[in-house]
Amino acid sequence: MPKRYWYIILAYVITQLSALVGAPLLVASGMSRFDAIAVWSVLSFTIATIIILVMLKPDMKEEMVRSDKAGPGKIILWSITGVFLALFAQAIAATIESELLGIPPGSENTMELMEIARESPLFILLPVLFAPITEEIIFRKIIFGSIYKRTNFWLAVLVSALVFGAFHFDFKHMLVYFSMGVVFAFLYVKTKRIITPIVAHMAMNSFVVASQYFLTEEDIRRMQEQLETIFIGGFL
Repeated sequence: MPKRYWYIILAYVITQLSALVGAPLLVASGMSRFDAIAVWSVLSFTIATIIILVMLKPDMKEEMVRSDKAGPGKIILWSITGVFLALFAQAIAATIESELLGIPPGSENTMELMEIARESPLFILLPVLFAPITEEIIFRKIIFGSIYKRTNFWLAVLVSALVFGAFHFDFKHMLVYFSMGVVFAFLYVKTKRIITPIVAHMAMNSFVVASQYFLTEEDIRRMQEQLETIFIGGFL
């Protein structure tokens, strides 16, 4: 793995951990808790994203000259297709978790993020813009890509998805993160362009934010249970 990849991962980890110090400092200065989290998250991830993209410049140049890379049309087509594939894969994973493993529907991580977004809309930039860019670069291009070059698709997906879920502190729903990892890794391999899973990830997160922004936690859980009932009924 190139040394710059380790620097990119380090920048991402530092950014994630910086909220433990930065947000309390903003609260101490008189800002509300939710505004402090939103402001610090957007500020820190803006800086981190710029640093990561600058360090990734050699890879971006290499992608541009590859003869087997997908063109703009295929990128758009697979990005749109990827959104539906990701939502479908998530539905299957959530159904398995609920029906076979007894895990209640609904991600606490998503609930907490949406609570912050409702109180401070600035925070929406994190899931719809910064998270897809940084996460696809870290988990798909660097972690998945590095392992995929040396082993195989499924081992690379498994490792990258486990790390992906671990960074979201949502260990109960690892199967959901694995399903997302499969879809986004497939898009990356299919088009050989990291922009494809980034766009699909952005679109999927935007859909989730838009659909849950005005709903309470109880409304979201009820809707998820209804969708699972419909999904299961379609196969029985």
